[in-house]
Amino acid sequence: MAKKLSHFNFDLPEDLLAEYPSEHRDEARLMVLNREKQTIEHKQFKDLVDYFDEGDVMVLNNTKVFPARLFGNKEKTGARIEVFLLRELNEDQRLWDVLVDPARKIRIGNKLYFGEDESLVAEVIDNTTSRGRTLRFLYDGSYEEFRTKLGELGQTPLPKYIKRDVEPEDEERYQTIYAKEEGAVAAPTAGLHFSKHLLKRLEIKGIDFSEITLHVGLGTFNPVEVEDLSKHKMDSEELKILPDAVETVNSAKKNKRKVCAVGTTVMRALESSVSSDLTLNEYEGWTNKFIFPPYEFSIANCMITNFHTPKSTLLMMVSAFAGHDFILKAYEEAIKEGYQFYSYGDAMLIL
Repeated sequence: MAKKLSHFNFDLPEDLLAEYPSEHRDEARLMVLNREKQTIEHKQFKDLVDYFDEGDVMVLNNTKVFPARLFGNKEKTGARIEVFLLRELNEDQRLWDVLVDPARKIRIGNKLYFGEDESLVAEVIDNTTSRGRTLRFLYDGSYEEFRTKLGELGQTPLPKYIKRDVEPEDEERYQTIYAKEEGAVAAPTAGLHFSKHLLKRLEIKGIDFSEITLHVGLGTFNPVEVEDLSKHKMDSEELKILPDAVETVNSAKKNKRKVCAVGTTVMRALESSVSSDLTLNEYEGWTNKFIFPPYEFSIANCMITNFHTPKSTLLMMVSAFAGHDFILKAYEEAIKEGYQFYSYGDAMLIL
């Protein structure tokens, strides 16, 4: 039966929102769900190694978060405006899609000044959504110097629910240790639990790793505002699946090994490029794939994920994979046991 938005609501106590990660990445708690046996176990993330065998594959999202949050001042009034960089539209013209806050003050033609010396200026040239704008950045320097300047002025874009100020440590905390390809405005959070030591242990056991790139945008987090889920439209996010990944994943599938999607972004990436014989295809482009129950998965038969917000597209995908009732039962238990939710929270392994 097709699920509606209200089926994904639950009460989440405020004290379970993780403001900080575990001191050691791989010591977050891990809830292990077995879909076939319908069992729930409580472990630590580093125990992951016990659930995989030689020849199994873990697919990682190697996107890298860039410092996407800027603070500028509006010309004339000097009002402080937050600008959240979403995506670059045109390198030569330095055009960007952004979100602004407070949006009501920002109109086409307004100029914003950044940095103490105001060396970076942006002009608003279009409205895209209620909070969305297109900005043209004006900077006296080469493109490389401009990007360096953005990096200097930008802050790590922590999720909105984290009410504390950004700390210098967040730059490293909010990045997976295998991040390579810059372009995400949020971390693929399931991967934040991997330490170098744990990756090494998995490697020694003979687990193969495969990398895809999906630049996490706000599509992943935009609220669903329609009761009928088939009417929700996801924002597009940039995706790249290269030949190496295709070969590793398809070979594991053929040999009936585990193919584990590390995170909802990986699961969405894999399901965005499936051939007619249910194998993975190469892909370079954009995806707005929205997965909700009922849904037949074609590539991964296992996933690692965090605990997600009520009514979120991420919870819907996980429900489609593990079964709606089983996930609700697991979430009830997680709340009772005090698991930490969201980006810096604890993790779940679904087998």
